[in-house]
Amino acid sequence: MTEPRLDQIHIRDLSVRCIVGIYPEERRDKQDVTINITLFADLRRAGQSDNIEDTVDYKTIKKKVLSMTEGSSYLLIERLAEQIAEICLDNEKVLAVSVLVEKPGALRFARTVGVEIFRERAR
Repeated sequence: MTEPRLDQIHIRDLSVRCIVGIYPEERRDKQDVTINITLFADLRRAGQSDNIEDTVDYKTIKKKVLSMTEGSSYLLIERLAEQIAEICLDNEKVLAVSVLVEKPGALRFARTVGVEIFRERAR
């Protein structure tokens, strides 16, 4: 028997400024980062009930991610992505999450550089 495929909620192109990087100039001034989040959950009950309590409150997750990121000071975008994933998995309805964090302009001749991670709730 195969496990049912999970539904997805996408939060796309969330823009925020934070301290992230290993070089002195990156530690001094906030930089733009773009965050994309895919929340994996079973949304069948919400689809039937039309009740907000049966789904993932993505607005609350977005607010927590923004608050944490704006106040953060990480050396690596890998660590920032991990913290975002942890916030998402704190919501009991989120069973897994994919997080992409990008730093536009971090590399010369490249539009952006990013790190994408996938994390699942411990079973």
